[in-house]
Formats: sequence, C-alpha cells, structure tokens
Amino acid sequence: SDGNAKWLAPAKAKKIPSKGNSVELSSDGEVEEGSWEMEEEEDGSSEEMVDDYGASSSEEEELLPIEKAALKQKPDRGGLSEDDSEEEEEEEAAAEEANKQKKGQKEEEGPDLQLNLDIDEQFKLPTSEQIEREDILFICDTPEPPDLHIIHQRIKGNMEVLQDFVVKREEGRTRQEYLALLRRDMAAYYSYSDFLLMKLMDIFPLPELINFLEANEVPRPVTIRTNTLKTRRRDLAQALINRGVNLDPLGKWSKTGLVIYDSSVPIGATPEYLAGHYMLQGASSLLPVMALAPQENERILDMCCAPGGKTSYIAQLMKNTGMILANDSNAERLRSVVGNLHRLGVTNTVVSNCDGRQFPKVLGGFDRVLLDAPCSGTGVISKDPAVKTNKDEKDILRCAHLQKELILSAIDSVNAASETGGYIVYCTCSIMVEENEWVVDYALKKRNVRLVDTGLDFGKEGFTRFKDRRFHPSLKSTRRFYPHTHNMDGFFIAKFKKFSNAIPQAQKDEEPAVEAASPSAVPDTVMEPQPKKKKLEGSKVDKEQKPPQPALKKRHSLKAQRRPLKA
Repeated sequence: SDGNAKWLAPAKAKKIPSKGNSVELSSDGEVEEGSWEMEEEEDGSSEEMVDDYGASSSEEEELLPIEKAALKQKPDRGGLSEDDSEEEEEEEAAAEEANKQKKGQKEEEGPDLQLNLDIDEQFKLPTSEQIEREDILFICDTPEPPDLHIIHQRIKGNMEVLQDFVVKREEGRTRQEYLALLRRDMAAYYSYSDFLLMKLMDIFPLPELINFLEANEVPRPVTIRTNTLKTRRRDLAQALINRGVNLDPLGKWSKTGLVIYDSSVPIGATPEYLAGHYMLQGASSLLPVMALAPQENERILDMCCAPGGKTSYIAQLMKNTGMILANDSNAERLRSVVGNLHRLGVTNTVVSNCDGRQFPKVLGGFDRVLLDAPCSGTGVISKDPAVKTNKDEKDILRCAHLQKELILSAIDSVNAASETGGYIVYCTCSIMVEENEWVVDYALKKRNVRLVDTGLDFGKEGFTRFKDRRFHPSLKSTRRFYPHTHNMDGFFIAKFKKFSNAIPQAQKDEEPAVEAASPSAVPDTVMEPQPKKKKLEGSKVDKEQKPPQPALKKRHSLKAQRRPLKA
C-alpha cells in the first residue's frame, strides 16, 4: 500500500545474486549489509539495481560527490521519498567529510614532501674524500667507474648555483671552489683536458660553454657544394632525389650548397659525384671564399689549398678565367687537390709545392690571397675528438707563431695597386683567441693593411678585448662561427685590404735591430781584438808552417813541366 511492495518481492533478491553479488563472495559482512540496505532505500526497477556488468548499487558509495549529484538529477530519482533523500544526503555528507579528511592528510604531508624536495635540490659541494675516491675510480680502470649520470646532475646543480651565487651558494664556500669542481666534472664527463677547458671557460659564458660542449658530441650535417661549371643546383638536387637522397638547400646565404639528411646510396660514390657535379664540403668552408669574392680574370693565390675544396670554389666563381695558384707545403696532400681539380673540370689552376713563408720571393703581385692557415683544430672537435686531450699551451703558441709568419707572407704577396683586388682573407678552423684575433692584430701593426667587412651577414663579432689584452677596434668586422649557434664547424674569418706595398718603417728598424742583437751577445773585449789576432796568427802560421811550402813548390814545378807539353 505504501508503494514499496516491489522492493520486497523475492524475485528481486534472486536477481542480485545471479549477477555475482552474493553474500558468499563478499569478504566484509558490513559491505554486504550495506548493499541490502541500499536495496531497501532505493526506489526503482530491478534493472536499476543491477547494471549490465553485474555490479550492485553498493558501488555507488565509491562514486565522487559530483557523480552522486548527477545521479540524483536523473528522472528515475524523482520518485524517492523525503526520508530516502535525507538518508542519501547524509551519506553524501559523510563521503564529503571523508574526502576532506583525505585531502587534509595530503595537504599536511605536502609541505613535508616539498621540504624534502627542496633539500634534495639544494646543491652541496662534495667532500675532498669523495673527490679523491672518484679520481681513483676514474684513473684506475676499475669494474665500478664513476657514475656519469651523477656527474651530469652535479654539473647542472653547480651551474644553477653559479648563476645565482649569492643566494644559492653554500656558506663558507668561494666561487673558485665551485668553478674548480665544475671544470673537473666537465673534464670527466666530456673527456676534455684541463688546459683546453680552462681556455674554453675564458671564451664562453658558462651556459654557452655547456651548449658548445654538447654540440661537439654531435656530428655536423653533411653538406655538398654544387659545381656550377658543370650543372645547376636545381638539376643536381632533382638527380639526387631520384636516387633516394633526402636533401634541402643549405640556406639563404648560399646559392650552391645542399644539406644531406639521409641517403640510400653512398653520397661520395654516385655517378654525379664521379662526374664532378658536386663536392663534399663543410658549410663553414664556403664562407672564406664568399668573403674573398674573387672576380673574373684575376690572379689569385690559395696559400694552403689542400684538399682543394676552396680552390675549386674560387675557380667556379671565376668561371675558369684568370689564374689560380694552388699551393701547399705537403706534397702528399696535393694528390687529392689534383684529383679534385680534374674531376670538377677546373682548368685555370696551377698547383705548386712550396713553403708559404717563402712565397713572396717565389711569386707575388696577386690580386687576392686566401690563407686557410694550419691551426689547432679546436673548431672541428666533432670530426677529430683527439683534439680534446692532445693540445697544450705549446701547441697553441706554435700554431700562432706559424700563422703570424704566413699572414705576413700572404700580405706581401698581394699587389696593393690592383684595380679590382688587393684583398687578403685569413681564416682558421680554430676558436682560440691566440690563433685568431691575436694574429690579426699583429698583422695590422706590421703591415699597411686595414680590416674591411667580410660581406657575411651572420656570425658573431670578433673580440676587441680578451682578458688583459686589448685589440684594434676594427676587429669587430671579423666573424666567428660556432657549432652550437650556427650548426657548422667552428671558424674564424678576417678580411684585409692592403693600401700600400711599402713595409712600415717600424718593421725596417726592427729587422736591423734583431740582426745587431745577435753579435751583441759576445763581449766587446773579445770582438775588438779579433781582427788583429787573426793577422798575427796568420803571420805566425806563414813563418812556422815550412813543410807545406815544398808541396806548393812541387805543384808549381809540375805545372811548369806540363806547360811545355801543352805547348
């Protein structure tokens, strides 16, 4: 009579166990009682009590408050009595309180967890014992080498402290201690010598230094230069694409370069390569020739030409006119130069094997000179990882001394009165200041040259000051290229304009001074009486050495005897 007769029907109770919700399957008696209480409280058909997957209405207790509110808004809930709705509201309130208690526990635990994270993130310098232990593990090839992951994390933490040193530093610790640890960790992680890392830390800021070291671990993209003496870049690209090569133009700054992503055929053995349609050449090697800007019918000297990539590019821009003298001091490397010039169809080049330092005496009067000087190779570490450890201060200074000699020879080989030229381009594949700005500044002081714009619209400016050294302000027109910023090998380029063939007077005064300095090392008391002693000694020898005199007489007598015979 009260409208709840359907809830008490025995068929209702049979359907619930049939779906898998029997008392025997439940592990907790209270949950089972709660399920039967829910059956008595709810109003609806048996289909509403048991869902399609056999779950009873007891699972509604596990629903979120929002889901319960959504269930209350359904039409089938509209017929519930006031008592039922009040009981459901009480259950919802109890569930909300339980959720609040859980949230409160999480909030109470949150600050502790956050505090632990802050403690873990705070970087602390390792003790001397830990450093010594790692050094022993690193030096001795033990089965348990130092964990590189830990060293990498320590580098990151150290960098964060150094960037905000006043706030994050450990009390009682100096900045030098953090820098020393950072240099040691980077040397262990990236396998660099301590000397080279100190040089790099002087050149780059710390965040940029990490990017530079990471870039050296990745090879540079493979690039090729189209030989426009034989084909066009568009035709070459289409031919290589048809052979399964994935490529793109190198950039807006180059009209002949192509970058190769991947290839199904060896890029150095395609028919197009053998026919001389392109040259495998790094992107940075195109820049010096672009800065040189050779003109047709000029006389150009490539002082260090091997393996011939820049020489062939010069011939390409000159359209095989004029004359190029490709010189290299290494005869073995000239073989590759000759082979590449023949393959690429270059006909205006003469190959020579001379010491570049003696070249003004061999031949001069060139319109333009390209000097790709021998260097330490610190810009091409990705190609030659041995540079990381096999270079020291002596190597850098030895290269710098050779470069100073070569750049003076290159300047002397140029004719300042040339109508179209009078330019010298100096470049190295090094990023050391001693091999770049230092050498350029030396040339500015020793010869009548000035720096001009390279014509390259990208690249970083050269240094005008480095540590305690101050260079000429015009070194801003030089250009530096780095692997982590330009995705090409490290390179330095400077362009000179020669405005007079005369050597500065200071240079002439210094040369006799150097010559006069060598005899001054001998005391004057010894130098003055030397000519007199020679005369005295000579007279004594003439008087004392009587045995040789008869021998001389015999020779004269023999000659006298032969004369009549000849007559």
